[in-house]
Amino acid sequence: MDIVNIIAKYFENPLVVKLSLTLLIFLLLWISQRLVAGIIDRRVKDPGSVYYWSKTMSYVVLIVGFIFLGKIWFGGTKSLVTYIGLLSAGIAIALKDMLSNLAGWIFIMWRRPFEVGNRIQIGETAGDVIDTRPFQFTVLEIGNWVKADQSTGRIVHIPNNLIFTQALCNYDSGFRYIWHEIPVLLTFESNWETAKKILTEIANDKAMTITKDVKREIDISAKKYMIIYNKLTPIVFTSVEDSGILLTIRFLTEVRKRRSVTEQVWEEILRQFATHDDIQLAYPTMRIVKP
Repeated sequence: MDIVNIIAKYFENPLVVKLSLTLLIFLLLWISQRLVAGIIDRRVKDPGSVYYWSKTMSYVVLIVGFIFLGKIWFGGTKSLVTYIGLLSAGIAIALKDMLSNLAGWIFIMWRRPFEVGNRIQIGETAGDVIDTRPFQFTVLEIGNWVKADQSTGRIVHIPNNLIFTQALCNYDSGFRYIWHEIPVLLTFESNWETAKKILTEIANDKAMTITKDVKREIDISAKKYMIIYNKLTPIVFTSVEDSGILLTIRFLTEVRKRRSVTEQVWEEILRQFATHDDIQLAYPTMRIVKP
C-alpha cells in the first residue's frame, strides 16, 4: 500500500477529519489575528485606539472560532441540542465560576457600569481600570498604604462575577467631580471666626472654579441619576471636638487632583495662620490642674 492510500484511509476516519479541520481553523484564525494586529500597529498611532481595535479583533476571532467549531463538531441542530442537554448539568457545576465570570463580562459590556480609564472601587479594592476580559478585569491599584488615592504601582486582577456581589463605586461615571473635605483643628483659645474667614477665602481661591461647563455637566447628571446639589461653592463648617474647634473645608475637586489641591490648601493655611498670633492649630495635649 503506497503512502497516498495510507493517507486516504487515515482521513476516512471522521474523528481524524474533525480534529484536522479544528487544528486548521485554529491556525488560520491565529494567522489572521497576527496579520490584522500588524496592520493596526503600523497604521494606528494612538495607543488607546490600538488597544480597542486589538480587543475587538480578539472578540471577533473568538466568535468566528466558536461558529466554525460548532459546524464541524455538531453536524446538525439535533445533535447540538442533544449534546448540550446531556452535558449542561455537569458544565453548570464544573464551570460555575467561569460561567458567572462570563455573565459578569456580558453585564459589563452591556450595561457599562465602568469603562477602561475609569477610576473605581469594588469591595476593598480601588484603582484605575486598565483592561477588561471575559473572565476578569484589571485595575491599577490606588490607596492601600499610599494616601490620597494615588497609585501603589500594583496591578490587581478582579473576577468579573464580583460585579454582582460587591458594591461598585465609579469616580468618573455620571459626574467627574467629588466633594473633598479638609479638617482644620484649632485650639479653644484661637480666634475661630477670623480663622473661618481665612479658610473660606483660601477655599474659594484654591478650590475648583465652578464654570458653566461644570454646571452643565451637573445638570445632565441630575437628570440621569437624580443628583441634586443646592450649593456648589466651597463652604467651611464649624464644630467642637474634645481637643479644640474643628473647621472643615468642603469643596468640589477633580477626582485625580485631590492630593495636589489638598497640598496647595494646606500650604496656604500655614502661611496665613503664621501671620496671626491669635490662631493656633490644636494637637494632643495634657493639662494638669493643681489644687
